[in-house]
Amino acid sequence: MNKIYIERIYKAMEFIDLNLDQPLNLAIVSKVALYSPFHFHRLFSSIVGENLNQFILRKRIERAAYQLKIDKSLGISEIAFNNGFNSSSSFSKAFKKYYGISPSYLKKNAQEFSKIKQVNSKNGQKKAQIDQYICNINHHLKFIAMHTKIEIKRMPAIQIAYVTHIGAFDQIGNAYGKLMHWAASKGLMANRTLTCYHDNPEVTDINKIRQSACIELTQAIHASDGVNVRTIEAGKYAVGKFELYFKEFEQAWQAMMIWVSENGFIPNERRACYEIYCNNPKNHPKKKSIIEICVPIKSM
Repeated sequence: MNKIYIERIYKAMEFIDLNLDQPLNLAIVSKVALYSPFHFHRLFSSIVGENLNQFILRKRIERAAYQLKIDKSLGISEIAFNNGFNSSSSFSKAFKKYYGISPSYLKKNAQEFSKIKQVNSKNGQKKAQIDQYICNINHHLKFIAMHTKIEIKRMPAIQIAYVTHIGAFDQIGNAYGKLMHWAASKGLMANRTLTCYHDNPEVTDINKIRQSACIELTQAIHASDGVNVRTIEAGKYAVGKFELYFKEFEQAWQAMMIWVSENGFIPNERRACYEIYCNNPKNHPKKKSIIEICVPIKSM
């Protein structure tokens, strides 16, 4: 498939992410991708694995689920309208069909749920697979105290070249391989690398999670060979610098999110979380990675 098709589809997906509270339909989104509605619909389905309406609905429901879990100040109706639903009843119906529980149930019992995902049962019906647990906050805060000092920073805008990966976190290697091959041809191998996370694994199925393998640009370069270019927005972030084994990455992210909540903030879902890689773990005496985890935040 021609690489420009994929680049335009990813551009459309980014547009959807930023406009879930606005009217979205085939005519609007296909215009962003510079394709006719008919051609765009065929391309989108073949690349993404679901049609445009399914993708938009899924993203709206997943973002709403995340807001139900973390933001007690928002009512269900407000969350519904903020995510493009015409009414709270249509939102509740779609939410329950997708997750198997009502929005009000999740909001009321949010502290019990670490993950809520759509899965297929053996008879083909959708049901909710929910891992219930009471989070040990002190354990996560102790992890933070042992490994880092988190700071609130205004991070500058970062111009990046990137390759998008959809699927499990540990499968992003191919995207990085493609990016590094391109970077080598441009003389960029000494530049910082980072990963951007566009979806939340607490609400998005692992096979649909979108991440971007990125390398920082210090000069203007055009997109080419399936590598895209964009800017990570400047803004307010919670930033923690960690020295970790790979197996500790997930715990570091969990601890960061606990710290954010404990300090009166919530993640700003309009910007992506990202992690910056500060070393090559192969050269570390203990084979550890030194990373900066950056979580966009806003006041609760």
